[in-house]
This record gives sequence, structure tokens and C-alpha cells, in this order.
Amino acid sequence: MTSDDDDLLRLENQLCFAMVTAARNVVAIYRPILEPLGLTHPQYLVMLALWERAPRSLNDLATDLALEPASASPLVKRLEKEGLVRRTRSTEDERRLDIDLTDAGLALRARALDVPRQVMAAVGMDLESVATLRDGLAPFAGRAPAAR
Repeated sequence: MTSDDDDLLRLENQLCFAMVTAARNVVAIYRPILEPLGLTHPQYLVMLALWERAPRSLNDLATDLALEPASASPLVKRLEKEGLVRRTRSTEDERRLDIDLTDAGLALRARALDVPRQVMAAVGMDLESVATLRDGLAPFAGRAPAAR
């Protein structure tokens, strides 16, 4: 066994460790930024998806968030309790649950516009650096790099 082999197994050299640690730290960075909006990080992701396109089915929303519908459902229910979204049965298919934004949910978007800038400032990165990092993670996230 060579020292190169030993280096391969060092914790600090593991991609998985770097990504898990980074993910935990990213959520910690977002927490105080999202707190004034009354959102947790997972709820923020739901709102981002709905600000892009609403109404949409729970299944569609869950797919975009890389979640199972059973995991997305409690997030949506909590946002509904907060008055930010409404859940309704589809008139076309009663098995489908449609999620739409309320007026309060739409209004929250304006308050959230500064979140990305605050995050970039917190980590000392500009938009280009963040985009490069995000696109570099795309193969691990199972997604194609974002179009710029």
C-alpha cells in the first residue's frame, strides 16, 4: 500500500464528506436569512418552485424538489397553515392535489428577492462563483447544469 492509497482514504480528501459538511453549513447560513421571512430552508425551496410556476400538482412540485410526495406534503401543509399556499383537489382528477400561492405567498416573493445576495455576502462569493459551484455539483444532484 502506497502513501497515495492512504491519501485516498483520508477523511479530508473525501468528496462525500465535503458535500455533507457543505450541505449542513449551507442550511445554517440560510437559517438567519430566512427567519425574518418565517421560512425554513425546505419551505423556502417549496416557495421558490411555486414562484416559478403555480398552480401545480403536489407530485410535480415534489419531482422538481427531488422529494417524494409524502415528504413534500407536510411542507405544503405547514405553508398552508401560514397562509402562503392553498391546496385544492383538481377538478380534472380528484386524486390530484393542486398547490397554488395565496396573495400573501405572492407578496413574500418581493421580500425574498434579497436572500440570494445575502447568502453570497455571507460566504464571500459573487454570482459567477456561485453559478460555477452549482453547475459543478449538477452531476451529483442528478441534474444538468443550469442555463445561464
